[in-house]
Amino acid sequence: MKLLFELTRDGSISVPTLSKKLGINASVLYSRIKRLMKKKLIKKFTVVIDDSLLGIGVKASVGINRDPKQKDAIHKLFMEIPEVVSISEVTGRFDIIIKVYAKDLEALHTIVIEKIGKVPGIQNSETFVELQKTDKDPVYLIQ
Repeated sequence: MKLLFELTRDGSISVPTLSKKLGINASVLYSRIKRLMKKKLIKKFTVVIDDSLLGIGVKASVGINRDPKQKDAIHKLFMEIPEVVSISEVTGRFDIIIKVYAKDLEALHTIVIEKIGKVPGIQNSETFVELQKTDKDPVYLIQ
């Protein structure tokens, strides 16, 4: 768990530095990391990007009700919309919730009306603009 915690905090940390930090032999640590990757517990190492520096000024979640017969076609069309960054099937009043990134509110409006709203099989939608976000480490990563 300590290994996962450290890699989650900084995936670019070198094995020698990490081995000193954790007090584990570097070759043993390297083997553990490879084993975690082979078991797919570690899916990938990635970077965290400051979206605002790329011009993304608005993030929103869009709750959508859809025709169940067109589920796969709708999913495929949403995956083709560049501004849609994730699609989640959910329980509750919506069938799916999609996460959308846009330059500004005007661009978000265009995406929701012109792209999302025109997908065949969409019955209705409701957009929730993200005002502020605070991320928290998952409970399994707390030391």
